[in-house]
Amino acid sequence: MTELLDKPLTDRPTQDLVCDVVKTKRDQVPTTAEKLMDNEQLLGVGTTQRSGQRADMPDSPGLSMYEWATDLFPICRSLTGDGVRRTLHYLEDLLPGLVIHDVPSGTAAFDWTVPDEWNIRDAYIEDERGQRLVDFRSSNLHVIGYSVPVDVWLSREELEPHLYSMSDLPNAIPYATSYYERRWGFCLSHRLRQSLGPGRYHAVIDSDLAPGVLNYAEVILPGDCASEVLLSTYVCHPSLANNEISGPVVTAALARWLLSLPRRRHTYRIVFVPETIGSIVYLSRHLDAMRRNMIAGFVVTCVGDERTYSLLPSRSGNTLTDRVARHVLKRHTDRYDAYSFLDRGSDERQYCSPLVDLPVASLMRSKYGTYPEYHTSLDDLSLISPSGLEGAYLALQKCLRIIEANATYVATTPCEPQLGKRGLYPTLSTRDSAAALDLQTMCNFLAYADGRRDLVEIAEIIGADALDCAVQADRLVDHGLLTADTNSTAGRR
Repeated sequence: MTELLDKPLTDRPTQDLVCDVVKTKRDQVPTTAEKLMDNEQLLGVGTTQRSGQRADMPDSPGLSMYEWATDLFPICRSLTGDGVRRTLHYLEDLLPGLVIHDVPSGTAAFDWTVPDEWNIRDAYIEDERGQRLVDFRSSNLHVIGYSVPVDVWLSREELEPHLYSMSDLPNAIPYATSYYERRWGFCLSHRLRQSLGPGRYHAVIDSDLAPGVLNYAEVILPGDCASEVLLSTYVCHPSLANNEISGPVVTAALARWLLSLPRRRHTYRIVFVPETIGSIVYLSRHLDAMRRNMIAGFVVTCVGDERTYSLLPSRSGNTLTDRVARHVLKRHTDRYDAYSFLDRGSDERQYCSPLVDLPVASLMRSKYGTYPEYHTSLDDLSLISPSGLEGAYLALQKCLRIIEANATYVATTPCEPQLGKRGLYPTLSTRDSAAALDLQTMCNFLAYADGRRDLVEIAEIIGADALDCAVQADRLVDHGLLTADTNSTAGRR
């Protein structure tokens, strides 16, 4: 695979699109234990850090992710602009091989067009005494995203149509944007808005909205197979912690873990895009390869708080991604919130749209739109935590480990094989000899290894953890009692 490192996926030869691994004994394929390293090696990838960037803490992935979030939180991001580039350059230092792309304004992407680039330096509303009442420097949520520049004196009545607040959260600053219609405006707490009395107000927005570029970044981690797994997250919101920053930092942590593995079975496509327009642009450039190769994928968003776990499935609801995510969540947490694709709201809308139809789901903590702080200044660093980030990271990591291990198995002998002569079954038969959980898992797995069910489906049927099943399956393959067909699952969505 080394010669493919510098090749775009669309340039790969057709014969590389499936794994060439259908064996009775998987002597050329690393076992589950060999492929999947311990979580402690999460941050073991050497990188050159920018001055002032946080150091890694290999024994505490949650703390490391929270420190990255703390660094990234103050940056004013939008669909385009310097804030997006600053964020991507930070991630570039964490992820060797991350490539940042420029897409010029005006570029067509399916039914959409890349908008002009927006940058902002300052904004405020001040009264006649020169006192700043609303100040972009105190919160970058104070300005409607993509506001055109303005410098004007207004009466209180004239200012009113340009103010946005939330009466149900009177102390919160709402988040608002106007990407595709030119306007200007300020967001402020409802309490402050009500306190603005008669008089003249100076409204200033020092911004640029002009042709430029849209930026996104990707890193492709080649595996033994061209079959792909997607991790997609977005980098387009300003200072919002759970809704914005949690996704990139958890995705970066997962990418670093994947980089640390000695071998990967699948190829990993990891992308950081502006939400909606970014994923549409990305699909417009890579759709054919993604359709051909992708077996699973996750949109990583809202993965930082500790309140709950959530699953928003793909459009079909029964892809490999969906089945693995449900399997993991049932064992990772006491309960989780299960949603329908009708509750979609992030980039799964693009990845799962009818003419794209990729097997992409979202495994989250508190889902966007369901927690009261969503899209307000209350979604700050106090809403997320090292524990919340680490919980989501571990759940998604386990999903990837299962996808790596997944295969379809076929028994090689009619009736039950004699396990005892192979050292797989106690030679002394007593009432409790077959009660050990590992032995029960092995025997139950054998009973369903008929070539029609993959690892995940058998694990669900017998009520066992898929990774425990993978360990027992490896033992049976080693003893010639199972054949493992990885091709049959490489194309199974």
